[in-house]
Amino acid sequence: MLIDFKNMTANVIKNFKGGEKEAALKIYDDNQNKIICGKLIPGASIGLHTHETDCEIIYILSGKGKVLYGGKYEIVSAGDCHYCPNGHSHSLINDSEDDLIFFAVVPTK
Repeated sequence: MLIDFKNMTANVIKNFKGGEKEAALKIYDDNQNKIICGKLIPGASIGLHTHETDCEIIYILSGKGKVLYGGKYEIVSAGDCHYCPNGHSHSLINDSEDDLIFFAVVPTK
């Protein structure tokens, strides 16, 4: 099954999960997984949030930034994969001068 992110319209969400600026998200949701292709412009972030009933995998496609996880910042760039297990909190931050493009999967069951 092909998920055609190229032809999806991004849902632009201001202050996503309490973050800065806006997140542009293309989301495929089949009630089992949310599969996301997202973009954070420079200075944008996804706010700190806890995965209480699920987990999240984030793969950085292009750009660079940082993840706040376990009270520490982890530097991420193209090719890096961040995992936030169930019961943990994280935030994705674009502190660079270029767009941060990422792919994420959140199982919902």
